[in-house]
Amino acid sequence: MRQPTLEEVAARAGVSKMTASRALRGARDVSAASIEKVKVAAEQLGYVGNQLALSLSSRRTNLIGVVIPSMSNIVFPEVLGGIISGLEGSGLQPVFGVSDYDLDKERDIIRNMLSWKPAALIITGLDQPEETRKLLRQSDIPVIQIMDLDGEPIDFVVGLSHTQAGRDMAEAILASGRKRIGYIGSAVDRDRRAIKRRAGFEAALQDNGLTFVSVETSLDASSSRLGRDLTERLLARHPDLDCIYCSNDDMAAGSLFACMKLGRDVPGDILIAGFNGLEITSALPVRIATSTSPRRAIGEQAAQLALAAMNGNGKDLARRIELRAEITLGDAEK
Repeated sequence: MRQPTLEEVAARAGVSKMTASRALRGARDVSAASIEKVKVAAEQLGYVGNQLALSLSSRRTNLIGVVIPSMSNIVFPEVLGGIISGLEGSGLQPVFGVSDYDLDKERDIIRNMLSWKPAALIITGLDQPEETRKLLRQSDIPVIQIMDLDGEPIDFVVGLSHTQAGRDMAEAILASGRKRIGYIGSAVDRDRRAIKRRAGFEAALQDNGLTFVSVETSLDASSSRLGRDLTERLLARHPDLDCIYCSNDDMAAGSLFACMKLGRDVPGDILIAGFNGLEITSALPVRIATSTSPRRAIGEQAAQLALAAMNGNGKDLARRIELRAEITLGDAEK
């Protein structure tokens, strides 16, 4: 069956072909009434536009490139949900790439995305190597980096300071009276935000004349199983720990299960702390301490910032939007 043409859409909407084309792109100089008429006509006819042709004429597509490090960690699907919500009604379509915390893979994804002529890029983190940063600086489109504020952004950044999040959790734990603290961490060669949280936590310990009593880390990705295994190793060497700080909530859930298996009283005997404030933590037998990251809000604000920057308002926009993690000590607060 023959596909309907733009001329047919324009005729049904009662506008010129040029107006129909601009209406479908959401151009600001086309009236809302005309845009609505063209969209209705296109839907009635089953018209599918040629985005390649549009990108050749406008020098950009209706795509927003988004690069995240993982899909297995629920944090990033929630960020994507915020981005999708923030772009709703804009006519822009997010396309996603997953780097698996691999900087070379991230650079290749960004290079490929730029070849599609996206309208903007949303990139996780601030720690890209110089070759990747050069690609981003030369892209001539809005670049919004997300999740992290500890570094120098290319253009815009929306996130939180992970160094400060680690420091804040340490200060809350110390205020609760815990002093013999251990650490378990995953993906220690790749998860740069977890590395920053650990650094902030250690800095607060040092300010109080303390250090981690013991540390267990792994190059493997975070999981509850890994958290359990590392906690068992940690407590085999130092059973007198009164707190274990974990790189995230996945690891903290496993740490809790290890403590329960060993007959440790959590949080009375030993406090378990993580990061992210995942929904699963509310279903655990004991509520752990955690820092709830504003991940959906980060996605929404990044998308809205991209839209505003694309519309020519870049000079008037805040270059840095800071959000804070909310700390709870879980059942230790009772």
